[in-house]
Amino acid sequence: MSINTISKETEIRLLNFFSDRILPEEMAKTLRQINFTLALGIMSEHETLQNEIAKLRDGLYWLNELAETLNPYLDLE
Repeated sequence: MSINTISKETEIRLLNFFSDRILPEEMAKTLRQINFTLALGIMSEHETLQNEIAKLRDGLYWLNELAETLNPYLDLE
């Protein structure tokens, strides 16, 4: 198992993200909800996805925010 280190800048962005945007516990809950919902949707031919659209929308928003915090891409011009 290799251990990757993150840059100081990324560490600061992560700390700010979890301090200012969403609590780590809420982020973990969101990740688990998305994983659960997507797995159920795939297994039941996407029927569940229609019932969980709001959770998916919120979860995908936070996943994108975390991705942008870790490695800004969309903000670059």
